[in-house]
Amino acid sequence: MRYVYAVCRPLAAPLAADLTGVGGVPPRQLVHGDLVALVGPVPERDFAEQPLRAHLEDLDWLSETARAHQRVIDALTTVTCPLPLRLATVFRDDSGVRAMLEDGAERFHRVLERIDGRVEWGVKVYMENAEEAKDPSGGASDAPRSGRDYLRRRRSQRTAQEENWQRAEGFARELHERLSARADDSRLHAPQNSELSRTPGRNVLNAAYLVSRTHSEEFVELVDRTKDEGAGTSGLRVELTGPWAAYSFTGDANDEEGTSA
Repeated sequence: MRYVYAVCRPLAAPLAADLTGVGGVPPRQLVHGDLVALVGPVPERDFAEQPLRAHLEDLDWLSETARAHQRVIDALTTVTCPLPLRLATVFRDDSGVRAMLEDGAERFHRVLERIDGRVEWGVKVYMENAEEAKDPSGGASDAPRSGRDYLRRRRSQRTAQEENWQRAEGFARELHERLSARADDSRLHAPQNSELSRTPGRNVLNAAYLVSRTHSEEFVELVDRTKDEGAGTSGLRVELTGPWAAYSFTGDANDEEGTSA
């Protein structure tokens, strides 16, 4: 069977000779017209419909496959601007891949034109958990003198937490506006669940930005400057990831939620 990693235009430079993908097999280019699919052979015993469904429930197998998939995408991103496909996109043979390229040619060309010369940067803003906030009405070691004193402290703590949250939202909103103005496109994703991501703090902003390679250094410098500003707001942390293939921008704009710069 054929595992398909991405669709792109013909490569101007070769991929690393030692690059391997799923199953430890080097990917190859399958050319169809002016489109290229990066593919690799995979065994039917693992990637036919039924065994694949079972494998997708196996976290160890899924993690290993995802790492191999991402390794190929990362290598491809160094030489072109690919349109990554979903994990475990497989076809019976080369003819199935060619049919996909033929049927999706219009969309592939449209998206590749949009992301040409661009990469994706991710920016997240986190605020410390509410329960980690300190009580501004007194030291944590001071026991309340009465029930009324306890309630007063709790009200004061809730007020402080609400004010911190409002400041965090305001900071995230202003940051997104500033970054969007320096990007060609942007997407707002749903906040991450801290229990699932195992990242400390509450996710206030989870955004992706499509940025020209030539302007990426300026974009990174802008984010770095905002980290100092965030440090001045109690409990805020700004994280930058990338550059990535433009995962958040490979659908048609009308089908994606988010904002455009």
